Amino acid sequence: MTAGQQQSQHQAGIGVSPARRFAAGQSRSGLVGLYLSRQADGIGRYLWEQVIQAATGWVPGIVGIGLRTLVYRLMLRMDGLAAIESGARLRFASRIRLGQGSYIDQGVYIHACPNGVTIGPRTFVMHGSVLHVYNFRGLPHSGITIGADCLIGEMNVIRGQGGVIIGDRVYTSPLTQIIAVNHVFDDPARPFVEQGITAEGIVIEDDVWIGAGAVITDGVTVGKGAVVAAGAVVTRDVAPHTVVGGVPARLMREITPEYAKVASAKRKGPVYMA
Repeated sequence: MTAGQQQSQHQAGIGVSPARRFAAGQSRSGLVGLYLSRQADGIGRYLWEQVIQAATGWVPGIVGIGLRTLVYRLMLRMDGLAAIESGARLRFASRIRLGQGSYIDQGVYIHACPNGVTIGPRTFVMHGSVLHVYNFRGLPHSGITIGADCLIGEMNVIRGQGGVIIGDRVYTSPLTQIIAVNHVFDDPARPFVEQGITAEGIVIEDDVWIGAGAVITDGVTVGKGAVVAAGAVVTRDVAPHTVVGGVPARLMREITPEYAKVASAKRKGPVYMA
């Protein structure tokens, strides 16, 4: 390639890493404008959301929860009453929807750009979890939707570039990662940051239990009633009513009426119901 061709491609942005484009963008639009574009739908919305969170987001205890239940509906969509603990960090709040009886714990970070985050009725998102759509590339299916009566455990990470859809009564244990994006790294002659990403999306159907530290990778569907063992890395679809585990995750057993009888007979301790 001639020097002239290289210069033309550089001017067109071809083969230029996102980091270099980011730096170039700073010089054109300014660091402040770039920052604001990743925080809210415009400077007015940014200021409005920041004022509300600065004024009420720190208030602890039941008083703070009650205050935020009243005030936060001025910047996000809330169906009925939802509880938000102090210290929750919300970005693009206008694209967040909380269902009746949902609960957002301390230290939760929700970034809803651009297609939104929906948390269903009576769903709990526990301490330190990150729900991040993180789509600044115009990906068409980005977003995070969580159904009713779910529990998102402590320190979970859900990345929704390709779209994440979670059904009802899904429980994720601490440190679970659900990552609907993947880097392309096929060409050894180029850094992976210059090869783009894929974002196929993840679907987790109703009544799934995901063990601690499990990773669900992009393009996967976890079928209804399945169980993912702790520490598993799921790289392919999981059939309904099965148990998978390992790295990469493989079938361990099927959950059948016959299995239920055997498991019940082997169980030594009592079973506690809600």
